[in-house]
Amino acid sequence: QEGARLVVEHLVSLGHRKIGHLSGPAGWIDAAARIEGWRDAVAAAGLDPAPLIEGDWTAECGYRQGLEIAAERSITALFVANDQMALGVLRAFHEAGVRVPEDISVVGFDDQPEAAYFIPPLTTVAQDFEELGQRCISLLLDRLETGQPGAPVTVRPRLVVRNTTSTPPPPN
Repeated sequence: QEGARLVVEHLVSLGHRKIGHLSGPAGWIDAAARIEGWRDAVAAAGLDPAPLIEGDWTAECGYRQGLEIAAERSITALFVANDQMALGVLRAFHEAGVRVPEDISVVGFDDQPEAAYFIPPLTTVAQDFEELGQRCISLLLDRLETGQPGAPVTVRPRLVVRNTTSTPPPPN
């Protein structure tokens, strides 16, 4: 949720008012949290929610959905639930002649090592997977030792701004 909030706040600070979300699949905890964070942050900014589009975490899905988004042109920014789908979105936009970030801003999630080498380099949310893994193992070991559930694990994400976000295009 925190990562989604960071994304929306960044896009709003640039002037975006129509921020869509390409989510992960229904039933995934991560996807649900990112949707909730996006919805909450959009509402907190006083904006109407733009389209929520369900994805499946794959670049192929990002590509297919990106072609549809490019044809509609109803949003100025897209929050994509992971970097793999964002890669597909960027290719679809390129093929459709939609310039990133001039025509639409795109933000991914996970900060995969390859994200810095996408064309253009992807603005994304970084998670410290090593710290998250260590905290989870620690919780598991505590649970095995005490039989009691531990406190929820929270690792604060950070926004990595690269070249896929800018101010929205002027209205037509």
